[in-house]
Amino acid sequence: MENTADQIKYPDLTHEIHPVLASRWSPRAYSDQPVEKEKLQRMVEAARWTPSSRNLQPWCFMFGFKGDTVYNVIFDSMVEFNQLWVKTAPVMALAIGITQDENGRVNSSYLYDLGQAMAMLTVQASSDGLYIHQIGGFDHERVSSALAIPAANSVVSAFTVGYLGNPEILHPNLLKLELSPRSRKPLAAFVFDGHFGSKASFL
Repeated sequence: MENTADQIKYPDLTHEIHPVLASRWSPRAYSDQPVEKEKLQRMVEAARWTPSSRNLQPWCFMFGFKGDTVYNVIFDSMVEFNQLWVKTAPVMALAIGITQDENGRVNSSYLYDLGQAMAMLTVQASSDGLYIHQIGGFDHERVSSALAIPAANSVVSAFTVGYLGNPEILHPNLLKLELSPRSRKPLAAFVFDGHFGSKASFL
């Protein structure tokens, strides 16, 4: 690990997992290094091969690059807290779910499937040394309107993509968050067998 932030953010694992998964975290400080086209291609290819209900693949991704219209629309839609840091990212994008199937019927699985695609995209990005921060704090309707996203498509989240930057570029309030250790619930809080709420026996 090359920097203090990565060392601090490395998780206190209960059980060993793949290093790519363990080293993944969501920074707010990005460098100004451009993201290579080939790495973006691999990210979306990973999403492409995500499993989905009935193989509907109910997702779209819309990318913006610093200075272009899509980037600016996404930035302008952000809550003030997020605007303090998203401006450090060279790439911002939207994760969009397709809410209907080919016959116009509601697809009740679209959120689950989009989430899986986003996870695959994130793991591929991490394996290439990139960092993604997923964001819910923005005006979804404003983005949809400004970018003319069709009605059967729901903007679910935004996300930043880039290389890790120097935390010192952040607002002081954000610097503390950037350098705080990661934490998670214990496995026994959400992994059960026997009956609901009963700690799984294999733990």
